[in-house]
Amino acid sequence: MEGDKGTVCVTGGTGFIGSWLIMRLLDRGYYVRTTVRSDPEHKKDIRFLTSLPGASEKLQIFSADLSNPESFDAAIEGCSGVFHVATPVDFEDKEPEEVVTKRSIDGALGILKACLNSRTVKRVVYTSSAAAVVANGKDVDAMDESFWSDAGFLKGLKAFGTSYAISKTLTERAVLEFGEKHGLDVLTVIPSLVVGPFICPKFPGSVRSALAMVLGNEHEYSFLRGASCMVHTEDLVRAHIFLFECPTANGRYICSSDFMTLEQLSEFLSVRYPEYQIPTAESLKEITGYQEPRLSSKKLLDSGFEYKYGLNEMFDGAIQCCREKGFL
Repeated sequence: MEGDKGTVCVTGGTGFIGSWLIMRLLDRGYYVRTTVRSDPEHKKDIRFLTSLPGASEKLQIFSADLSNPESFDAAIEGCSGVFHVATPVDFEDKEPEEVVTKRSIDGALGILKACLNSRTVKRVVYTSSAAAVVANGKDVDAMDESFWSDAGFLKGLKAFGTSYAISKTLTERAVLEFGEKHGLDVLTVIPSLVVGPFICPKFPGSVRSALAMVLGNEHEYSFLRGASCMVHTEDLVRAHIFLFECPTANGRYICSSDFMTLEQLSEFLSVRYPEYQIPTAESLKEITGYQEPRLSSKKLLDSGFEYKYGLNEMFDGAIQCCREKGFL
């Protein structure tokens, strides 16, 4: 564990990315405050956070909810930085898209206002999504940070997780515009499908989707047809901390290390995990879905960041965690 790096806040601390980020920030010597949704009946077990190395001395847990942006004020006050990871997740589109988007934007802007009011927050890192880049109908080999998803195009797709994609796109635009307007240093990290180990007790949606062929979840194959870009949990979290600490960092950063088509994924899984009944590449040719282009991480790599993990580590880590937690 490194020396004292100051105090930062991580929103959405019980989630997949938020919990792993907390673990690594503690490792690096930060004092961490994190926000979790109110749990008056104490039904949520957060021992996976409180038992982390260094947590007893350096981790504080606050209750806050995106539906009540002012609830984040206490956690942010006095912090030097904020990692806004929390997001309303409604992949099944149970709520109207407008409701999800409004909660996401209002919550994010409320958090940014708390950062301004604190007068101590030097930088905010917002976790966006590849869903905010790729869905625009443009026919290109690779997309970089200059590309944005189009809400109208997304609505026309009528695909799995449309409300999530629209909310991430419009929220990322809103936080960058707020930062520019008010002189607040705001960066955004844009991960592709996050695959790898996890410490949260809940099965992360992105890991479940990535393992759809291992789990036999045929209804998610069409999602995998499109989501061909991937990044390891650890690399994504390392990128968050790298960009927070990088003096010259600015704007948007795509974080995506690998690309694999649905057929290639089938062949990879079949060879690496022969104990599972993986559908053949031939049988998957009839699966339709919007094929996302490759994502370019050139801006992140040019800033000095290096990926450490590839597909073997992503899937080995994910499968091992699933076995340990009883999901496989």
